[in-house]
Amino acid sequence: MKLESVPPLPKETTHFYARYNKITKINKSDFAHMNNLKKIDLTSNRISVIDEDALFGLPALEELVVRENKMAQLPALPATMNLIDASHNRLGSKGIQNEAFKDMHNLMYLYLTDNDINYIPVPLPESLRSLHLQNNNIQMMHEDTFCNMKDFNYIRNALEDIRLDGNPINLSKTPQAYICLPRVPIGDLI
Repeated sequence: MKLESVPPLPKETTHFYARYNKITKINKSDFAHMNNLKKIDLTSNRISVIDEDALFGLPALEELVVRENKMAQLPALPATMNLIDASHNRLGSKGIQNEAFKDMHNLMYLYLTDNDINYIPVPLPESLRSLHLQNNNIQMMHEDTFCNMKDFNYIRNALEDIRLDGNPINLSKTPQAYICLPRVPIGDLI
């Protein structure tokens, strides 16, 4: 449709798909008072800015897909999220707020591939099943990134899919970092 901005939407909207358009910014007013909005998919637009409070106040929002845009900052998101896909953006080392995902107790899928991120955004919720961080600039991992080093009986069963390939990290240097996981992360072990 070649949209350059989010059009006026009915307040009852539950899903908003605007893939492959020319939207450059998400304003605070674009989704204001949309209490039923569950999913937003803005894949492959030209978004460089999402106003800080544009999405945080959406009480039903569960999925945000903003792949293939130009975002340098991931906005604050509600605790109701279960899928966030911000792959192929420009988040870098300062584009994710400190402890951004900590209170998202339903978050199962977090995709941040190709963003030049240089760290794993911890703490990660227990609900997380899939974490994709391929092709970033992650060089190190702490031993408590995924596991609780104070409780060696702790098992994190849900987190089965961790992708770290394409990062300058040697996973064999921190074997204690994933002893609680059902599968070893995918990445360089040499």
